[in-house]
Order: sequence, then C-alpha cells, then structure tokens
Amino acid sequence: MSAVPFGHTLVRTGRGSFLLHRRAAAVALSLSVLLAAVCVVYLSVGESTVAPGEVVKVLLGRPSPHELVVGTLRLPRMTVGLLVGLAFGVAGALIQTVARNPLASPDIIGVSQGASAVTVAALTFGVTSYAVLPYLSVLGGLVAAVLVYVFAWRGGLHAGRFVLIGIGFAIALRSVTTLLMTKGDHLVAQQAQIWMTGSLNGRGWDVAAPLAWTLLLLLPGVLWAARAQRTVALDDDTATALGVRLGRVRLGLIALGVVLASVATGAAGPVDFVALLAPQIARRMARTAQIPLLCSALTGAVIVVFGDLLARRLLSPTELPVGVLTAAVGAPYLIWLIVRSRTGGNR
Repeated sequence: MSAVPFGHTLVRTGRGSFLLHRRAAAVALSLSVLLAAVCVVYLSVGESTVAPGEVVKVLLGRPSPHELVVGTLRLPRMTVGLLVGLAFGVAGALIQTVARNPLASPDIIGVSQGASAVTVAALTFGVTSYAVLPYLSVLGGLVAAVLVYVFAWRGGLHAGRFVLIGIGFAIALRSVTTLLMTKGDHLVAQQAQIWMTGSLNGRGWDVAAPLAWTLLLLLPGVLWAARAQRTVALDDDTATALGVRLGRVRLGLIALGVVLASVATGAAGPVDFVALLAPQIARRMARTAQIPLLCSALTGAVIVVFGDLLARRLLSPTELPVGVLTAAVGAPYLIWLIVRSRTGGNR
C-alpha cells in the first residue's frame, strides 16, 4: 500500500528520495516559461524595438547589430530586476512562514526600512558605490530584525505581536531615514529620494554581478530552508517530540530571509510589496499548505521584471521607479489583507 500523500509523487534519486508536489511543480514550470517570455519582451521593447529573434541571438552570444541596445543597455538592468525579485520572493516566503502571518513581509516589519536607513546614512556620508551599498543594507536589515525579534519575544514568538512591533519599528526607521535626508546635502537627498522609491534605473553589471554572487553563496541556505520550513509548520509539542530545535530553525529562517531582503534592498532600493505579494500569490496558485519557495521566488521575479517594463513604457520617455507600480498594486492588497484578518478570514 502506497504511503505517498495525495497530489504528490515520490521521486527516487541515487542517494535518497523526496516527495514532489505535482501542482507546485507544474506552477513552477509555468512561471519559468512566463518569466522567460517577460524577459524577452523586456529586452525587445524600448526606445527602439528589437525583434525577439535578435534578442535570443544576443542572449546566445551570436553576432547581432543590436548587441549594444540589448546586451549592454537593457540586459544588466533586467538581470538586477530578476535577481531582486527572486530574493524578495524567497525572503517574504521565509518570514511569513515563521510568523505564520501573511502580513509579515520584510517591508512591513521594518527589515527593508532598517536596510534603507543604513543605506541613506551611507549615501549621506558619501558612499555611492552600488557594489558596496547592498552589504551595508544587510547590516541595517539584520539590526532591525534583531530588535524586532527581541522585543517580540515573550517566552515564544507570537505572530500578532511580531507584526505589530515590526510595524512600529518600520515607522520609526522611516522617520530616521527622512531625518537623514533633510539634514544631508541637497543633491544627496535627491539621490536618496530616488533610491527610496525602489528603482532599477542606471543599474548595470556593477550591481548585477555582486548581487548574483551573493545569491549564489546563499543558495545552500535556501535549499536547507526549503526542507526546514516543513518543521516550522508543526506545532511546538510535535516538533519537540520529533527532536526538532524549533527555536534555532525559526531563527535561521528569519536570518536568511532578512539577509535576502536586505541585499535586494541595497541593490534596487525598497521595492515595496513584492515580498508581501509573491508568497501569497504562489501559495494560492500551487494550492499548498506551505508557501513553495521556488514558486514564490519566480513570482517575485515576474512581478519586478514586468513591473519595471511597465515603469519604462507607461509614460515614455519619462521612466517611473518600479517601486511606484508595485506599491500601486500592493497597497490595495495590504488593505484587503487587514480587512480580511479583522473579519476573521483565513490566510
């Protein structure tokens, strides 16, 4: 008699086996195809239109007269957007899983604001290198997350208290950022203001390359998180009976989520609501009890790349920051979530 749960397939490998959720796998495959299509359209559309076939030629490294437009001008910016979306998608999924609350995304509980405060402080003191800012953002995000975690801890981590204290820290840190901008140089304040809206404008390989290497280094942690999040879904008594050190697992997942969100914030600024939207969209599409990390990451990438495509073209030749568009979609969703939670709606 098979012990494989309904909707899953047991996949055997050379050294072991794992359960594959068939619908989640199909959703991940569909999202990958959608993301590839969005990326080709992104590289094709602009001040000059390039045929998709020429875009593919450039991506494959073949000679093309559009190498400058596609490979030099558009591809680096799109790559940053794709990586930022992946990072925000995973970060939101991890933190929402631990907090067991769809409101607990990095940009709601103060992580992005902590990263922003340190980054704006760095800009104020003359640090302008986009290769350095992501690492300073990690420091700010970690400090903010530690403070929220410590203040929310009362012999355990209560989801509602965690979110409320996080919102309080987010407001306080946003005030600190505003203060830094008003006290700093006028030009620096303008630069910081653009960065604070969440923008991919001007991002090149100097941002994409270190961001890609950082995410690659974090990949083993993400693979561990994909397995560890199953234990977090257990109640405390069951997890303890199985020998799971639940506190350490939760702390590890939160730390990984904070680092991912902070690195993404340092690269493109606080692109609001991506980390809030992506995990919930992915979970509803996959129809799983837990948030599927791969689907959440791909959803985040689609949101950011497609959002930046719209931001470039809606009011052309004027380019909007991608954070403006994600906020326009995410803010009504946040209100809907709050209203739904007040009326007793489930996740």
